Amino acid sequence: QVQLVESGGGLVQAGGSLRLSCAASGGTFSSYGMGWFRQAPGKEREFVASISWSGGSTYYADSVKGRFTISRDYAKNTVYLQMNVLKPEDTAVYYCAAAPYYAGSSPSRYDYWGQGTQVTVSS
Repeated sequence: QVQLVESGGGLVQAGGSLRLSCAASGGTFSSYGMGWFRQAPGKEREFVASISWSGGSTYYADSVKGRFTISRDYAKNTVYLQMNVLKPEDTAVYYCAAAPYYAGSSPSRYDYWGQGTQVTVSS
């Protein structure tokens, strides 16, 4: 059983930056692809970024490509999402998720989810 705890959300002005963290425990971190998803009010949960279990591959939604960077630290069992040039449309609850040997964009393939962290970008 994997537990995921996100942190780092908050309120930021448009054009600013935030770094989200997701600490994992209870499993073999190197066996899990890790993903970030987000859900805005009244909208479905959407894929943001993911990183493979080896860390060698990363994937991004078109809407965040070039602005967000996903990374992972095996010593700390933590995955990060560096978010730059934030826009009001990035406002959402951001969720971290883990999937054994999967790093794609389908939320149904992720077995474990964090509780979410709120990101609010003001214009």
